[in-house]
Amino acid sequence: MNIGKQIRLNRIFAHPSGRLCSVAVDHFIGYGKLSPGGGLSNLPAALARIAAGQPGAVTMSKGTAMHAWAPYAGRIPLIVQAGCFTADDRVIESVTTPEECVRLGADAIAIAIGIFGPNEGRFIKILMDGVAQAAKYDLPVIAHIYPRDFSGPVPRIVFDPEGILWAARVGIEAGADVIKVGYTGDVTSFRQVVESSPVPVVAAGGPRAKNLRAALTAMAEVVQAGGRGATIGRNVWGVSKVPEALRAFKAVILDGRSVDAALAAEGLTGEE
Repeated sequence: MNIGKQIRLNRIFAHPSGRLCSVAVDHFIGYGKLSPGGGLSNLPAALARIAAGQPGAVTMSKGTAMHAWAPYAGRIPLIVQAGCFTADDRVIESVTTPEECVRLGADAIAIAIGIFGPNEGRFIKILMDGVAQAAKYDLPVIAHIYPRDFSGPVPRIVFDPEGILWAARVGIEAGADVIKVGYTGDVTSFRQVVESSPVPVVAAGGPRAKNLRAALTAMAEVVQAGGRGATIGRNVWGVSKVPEALRAFKAVILDGRSVDAALAAEGLTGEE
């Protein structure tokens, strides 16, 4: 690994634990409509709340970085999302380049793809091409890989162990530096995913959990399974006390504290 890539990865995995607790606000085409007054309806305000909790990195689209990231530039590692797709493959695009990410000051490029279904090969090529292009700039590639189920009337993202294991294998074969996949729901199966990978595996924060306690418990299990951390979205910015919730996630993921201790330290009940 060249020193440029190592420097950037060291910024992202800077915590002494070697793990990452980051936040994603790259919820664009694939997530449909915005809820008025919702957690991401005002991006500058959302970023201010997130930054107050001092995440290990924030993943966002290039426009967010261009227009709303200046107050935090150089203070928090930046990851720019290139992938843009819908679960039903109505949209399959790569919307930025590694060169553009470097010009924005990004520490890594994220490439989100879907697997399974008729366009799996196209998605894999997008990821592999992105890895090749990023290598010219020693820019780390974080692959966000989502298995889909096409058996019903509406395709949906799934989290079964077999699908997640295949997602990790796709990231390995494509040459990604970090692989982000959904949590399988139990420690044993997720440990198998982690142990199968020669590069760091981090968990996606997943759909909105029933409450903060449930979300923290899942991330504690990710760490127990050997995961190198997590990137969390709506389970952070979708709650009423964003900085406090993020600090609770950091306590669980980075410091290995219990869910109860992490909640208590922030004055949270877990029902948020």
